Amino acid sequence: MPHLAVSQVAKSYDGNPAVRDISFAVEPGRVLALCGENGAGKSTLMKMLSGAVLPDSGCILIDGQPARIARPADAMALGISTVYQELSLLHHLSVAENILLGRMPTRALPFVIDWAEAERVAATVLGELGFQDIDPRALVGTLSVAQQQIVEIAKALVTKPRVLILDEPTAVLSASETDMLFGKVRALAQAGTTVLYISHRLEEIFAIADEVVVLKDGRSVLSSSLRDIDQERLIHAMVGRPLSAIFPPRTGKTGAAVLDVAGLTLAGAFEDVSFSIHAGEIVGMFGLVGSGRTEIGKAIFGARPADSGEIRLNGERTIFATPRAAVRSGVAMLTEDRKGDGLALDCSIVDNAGLASFARYAPKGIIDHARRGELVDAKVRELSIRLRDTDSPVRQLSGGNQQKVVLAKWLLVENTQLFIFDEPTRGVDIATKVEIYQMIRDLATEGAAVLLISSEMPEVLGLADRLLIVRKGRIAAELAPETFRPEIVFAHAAGLAVQPTPSEHPH
Repeated sequence: MPHLAVSQVAKSYDGNPAVRDISFAVEPGRVLALCGENGAGKSTLMKMLSGAVLPDSGCILIDGQPARIARPADAMALGISTVYQELSLLHHLSVAENILLGRMPTRALPFVIDWAEAERVAATVLGELGFQDIDPRALVGTLSVAQQQIVEIAKALVTKPRVLILDEPTAVLSASETDMLFGKVRALAQAGTTVLYISHRLEEIFAIADEVVVLKDGRSVLSSSLRDIDQERLIHAMVGRPLSAIFPPRTGKTGAAVLDVAGLTLAGAFEDVSFSIHAGEIVGMFGLVGSGRTEIGKAIFGARPADSGEIRLNGERTIFATPRAAVRSGVAMLTEDRKGDGLALDCSIVDNAGLASFARYAPKGIIDHARRGELVDAKVRELSIRLRDTDSPVRQLSGGNQQKVVLAKWLLVENTQLFIFDEPTRGVDIATKVEIYQMIRDLATEGAAVLLISSEMPEVLGLADRLLIVRKGRIAAELAPETFRPEIVFAHAAGLAVQPTPSEHPH
């Protein structure tokens, strides 16, 4: 008998269907992947299972019995735990307090917390995940984003759930951290836990899931065992186009050097970095977590000015002391943390999109709201940003549409010569990725120079005209498209011996 079943559930908001008659069932000990572009209905479905919203029709069954999940407490009572994409931790509390929030152990006297037991339980669940180095007594606000994600996962696991829902759990994790998490997920499944896994990373879907359900426009368009489909069919179900159409073709047309970097050094981050980017060229920068790739981008943009070295923009030597100086010189940077660095979440969409292009609608310091609205509305249409109106808070948008607002912010700046994109597609669906890839290629075709910093190997291999590999703060290799092979890229990034193919041996 299926442990969890969803039967013809539907949900609408203000008359707009979000989920339409979706049905699926999952046996105990199976991992079901939920895939689909932003707005496909994944989040609404997850909220119904976790008690955040009630379905308008249909039912949810646990062990064959209809279950009314009207609030999160109902989901918890049924053994359903959810790890949301957006962290819900309290930064001023300790790791142990966050993991055991609402379930803190007490001694014989009521309301007297047994701190030693709380720390022991927290340490145990963290150890089971493979993260013994996270101190249960540490304040969550002092942890890295990746460590906070692990704490969020530990908070869900401490209840020993029968159904575990994971929403983009690896978005901020390194490859080794992801491997440890997957080890725990497999162990839970072997012990009988039912897992729902939501991710935009297709390689993860095939690595961890047994079955997949693809949602599109609120409907289920594919339900299959992973053994019976390949990546090509999965992508086609989600976006309606084949894998070969994901990346736009390279043009091969480049102009003069826009950016020249020579001997750039920032103590503790990177050393003696040199490279160039020409007009019309996309240069990829790949490296493992901690390699220094993000810091290089920030140094060029003036967010973390280098200690030494030289930067030339169109042949003129310059060191940007601040990001504002970089923007005034025609440099834009999309940061990897859109929520922390790229957006003011409580401000409106129009405010966020217009943040960097102040000179276009307020040349004398007085905002021309009509002009700003025209500029933002045009870019919203161009980027197909899904929203109710531009006066809504940007935090109400999906992750993919938030990313498009950040892109709109930089695309509205006139005369930009150099775009630095750091993880431009993190946390967005495959359809949005395709749109962003085409936009980046269009910028290069129009004559801009592009530095593409990414931890997703398929992304840099599919989009870059040249590839720089960063290891321990240095450029370990520079590759041309004819040598773009995953094994070669990884070997350089990890410091392993690179085995040439027969065609690469000297004659």
